Amino acid sequence: MEKLLILLMFFPCVAFAADDCAELTNVPDSVLTLSDVIDLGLCRNPQTAAAYASLRAQRFTKDAAYSNYLPRVELGANANRSYEKEHWQDWSYGASLSASYLLFDFGKRTSDMAETLATYRAAGFDYDETIQNFVYGIIGAYYELLNADADVKSALSAQTVAKTAHDTAKKKYSAGSVARADVLKAETTLASRDLAVERAKNNREIAKGTLLTKLSFPASQEITIADMESQIGSDAEMKSIDELIKVAKEKRPDLLRATANKDAAWHRRNSAFLKNLPSISLTGNLGWGDDNLSGVFSPETEKINGSIGIRASMPIFAGFANMYGVRSAAASYDRASEQERNSENDAMLDVFKAYQNYKTAQTVLKQTETLLASATETERMTSGMYKVGRSTMLDWQTAQSELLDAQKQNNAAKYDLYIKRAAVALAIGEIKEELDKTQGNE
Repeated sequence: MEKLLILLMFFPCVAFAADDCAELTNVPDSVLTLSDVIDLGLCRNPQTAAAYASLRAQRFTKDAAYSNYLPRVELGANANRSYEKEHWQDWSYGASLSASYLLFDFGKRTSDMAETLATYRAAGFDYDETIQNFVYGIIGAYYELLNADADVKSALSAQTVAKTAHDTAKKKYSAGSVARADVLKAETTLASRDLAVERAKNNREIAKGTLLTKLSFPASQEITIADMESQIGSDAEMKSIDELIKVAKEKRPDLLRATANKDAAWHRRNSAFLKNLPSISLTGNLGWGDDNLSGVFSPETEKINGSIGIRASMPIFAGFANMYGVRSAAASYDRASEQERNSENDAMLDVFKAYQNYKTAQTVLKQTETLLASATETERMTSGMYKVGRSTMLDWQTAQSELLDAQKQNNAAKYDLYIKRAAVALAIGEIKEELDKTQGNE
């Protein structure tokens, strides 16, 4: 259950229900890091709270299973009034206390307990997977908002350049060195940049609303998040695909859950078979009865009796229910075994795809950095050449468009690389370790 210990670090607020963040109505005013945002989400989101409640329910079911190792004690009481010879007789009273304890059942009780424990482990891994998927969703929404912020800045920067071009064209037109067509082209470009700014702001609002919704805050509120400073994507940090698959087999919660479910099915099958074997129990009872018609206590009318003994029982025939129960449990075990194999195949494919996507994202980022540097220099040179009459407004417009496109591609590639690395961490079951790395705690 090591994974559960890790997740309690992830999920302190819901686990202990003692943190004030669950009662917040407004987003904190401070600049929030990725770790801060994840803590808020885990504390407030109903999806993770429901997953934890499900785990607690399974834990109580597991605890209840230990009762099979303890004696069973029952207390009873009765009051009777008989009708005889056309008359109602007086009331008689009684009480009883009985106890029984299972001594031997060929291991069925142990098998039932082992099944319950395996089911509880499976529930723990299911909770683990829910938390990791939620954290991955928070990471993605966080980087999407950073990307949207960067796009707004790029759009505003392009708008500033377009204004400069428009002012330059107007001055040159007033001086008679260019035709009015240059002014019209500059106005068209400026209008286009104004529209791009509004679209970027709209996309930013949508990204912000998505993140706030995951944190269970109204989408209309504001949130300020910190940009990421750490450098990632180096060749030195890359593991081989075989190493990642090995880690996934050890840590990926859906694989561990499938194995736990298979173990539970195996014990369930054994329990179904052992149900057909004898069981031996120790029994005892103590009884008291009073048929004193006068209702006045009398030692002669007080009756106390009791007994102790050993009881053996074995099912002989139950309408073939036990036989079919064994076959059903065996088929369930076969299904669980195949589901484990299928989960492993899916997991290996997830790891491979995440690994390839991350490698591609590294290459794309390097290419967009080269593209951005080239587009920046081209725009700078073209603007200077236009001012001295050595290039046209069309050339400058083209350079501006290429620069804006390069900035957007670089923004997307930068934050996509973070998301792709988080996807690798999710695929191998190491979201917690990924968060530590991203925060610079390597």
